[in-house]
Amino acid sequence: MSDFTQTLDSEDKRTATRIAALDIGSNSFHLVVARIVANDVQILHQVKMKVQLARGLDADNWLSDDSIARGVDHLRLINDSLGDFEPDSVRAVATYTLRQARNARQFLGAAREVFPYPIEIIRGMEEARLIYQGVAHTQHAEGRRMVIDIGGGSTELILGEGFDPIALTSLQMGCVTFSHRFFRDGEIKQKQFDKAVTAARQI
Repeated sequence: MSDFTQTLDSEDKRTATRIAALDIGSNSFHLVVARIVANDVQILHQVKMKVQLARGLDADNWLSDDSIARGVDHLRLINDSLGDFEPDSVRAVATYTLRQARNARQFLGAAREVFPYPIEIIRGMEEARLIYQGVAHTQHAEGRRMVIDIGGGSTELILGEGFDPIALTSLQMGCVTFSHRFFRDGEIKQKQFDKAVTAARQI
């Protein structure tokens, strides 16, 4: 047997680990399924669902029953696509909307009925750190850089160098919450636009 054939055989016999990551965001739910072979991450499957969970968050930070039901329905679909994944191979994180929601436990309880994997509600600073790590590991750049992620309910700004974040913050403003607050009728009028700009500057 040649060295080349032996190499191919060893490649086939290597253990491939399947993992999945789910971002339960304020605007969309984003699932990525990948496998790790010899420390190399290979994307197998991606799904992005526009849920706009933040639209159901009222002025008292109470998440509506309709939004909870909508979110749970999408989690059911995501669970079906995961198949037989082991619990320790799936990480699901929730961001701004469930951070703010006073009845987040109600959502998590309903989610457990259709989605058997643990859901972790992460703080804004941890969200910012993870965003930077994702960019740093997929987009090569020399020197310092700023990463800005405009989400449905929050906006994260991170200054970093290489794989290390130097300064990071999470601001409570996002595309869904601002659209719902200032452009509820779907029209962009100058007066409402000016109010949105002022609110963003104040934050």
